[in-house]
Amino acid sequence: MSVGHENKIYGVYEKKVSEEYEKNISKPINVWEEFFADKRRGGHRSSAEEFLAMEAREKLFHLDGGKTLLDFGCGAGELLVYYAPEYEKTIGVDFSPSMLEEASKRIRERNCENTTLILADDKTVWDKLDSSFDRITAAGVFQYLTYQEIDEFILNASKYLNEGGKIVLFDMLDPRLYPLWKIGLFSQDKSCWKFLCKTFCGVRNTISSSLKNRPRDILGYSHNPNTIKKIANKNGFEMICVQSMYYEYKYHAIIFRK
Repeated sequence: MSVGHENKIYGVYEKKVSEEYEKNISKPINVWEEFFADKRRGGHRSSAEEFLAMEAREKLFHLDGGKTLLDFGCGAGELLVYYAPEYEKTIGVDFSPSMLEEASKRIRERNCENTTLILADDKTVWDKLDSSFDRITAAGVFQYLTYQEIDEFILNASKYLNEGGKIVLFDMLDPRLYPLWKIGLFSQDKSCWKFLCKTFCGVRNTISSSLKNRPRDILGYSHNPNTIKKIANKNGFEMICVQSMYYEYKYHAIIFRK
């Protein structure tokens, strides 16, 4: 084979590699969509109904009434079926078909006839709504969104919020407490060896994710409450921050109009 022919073949190969690279760059992988593709359970500390009922009661306290509710990222409907009896109309939204399938089963089992499910994400949900709400909520969801995406969500949500309504973002990862939880400080079974192991793994994962431009782990991004408050203020809202009762390293952001 001549040198010229070899160079021609190599040039074709190089072009294909370049095209594949450009395609991957222009269409980034959604790690969360990939992760939740076949999941059928939410990320609750316990799947026992007794625990879910307690968690739902806490969240209903902070939701504090209203007649209509949008539960964004409802997952398998573990909390949605507890919200439904307290509202005239509830809508559950999630981007995972497998999660919505489980949510549908729960809704039928509990006879939640006032509940509708929608397959959508934070960008497509707004085009699928035909009414506004007294409460727009999400639990354990916003750790999968960046600050910019949260800003866009609150802006869009404000257009679908009734007068006197609230946006309540439950179980946000607190960057001040999350690292302590990661190294086992809140664990019932503390030991020096486990503490050192978790610290080493945490540092390694942080370095690795930074190099790959990915979140530190599948739990997602932690968000400073002060930054979330600034985003809320920018969109014409006030915000109060409340510590989660059942997750030591999380907080609730209760957002309402000024």
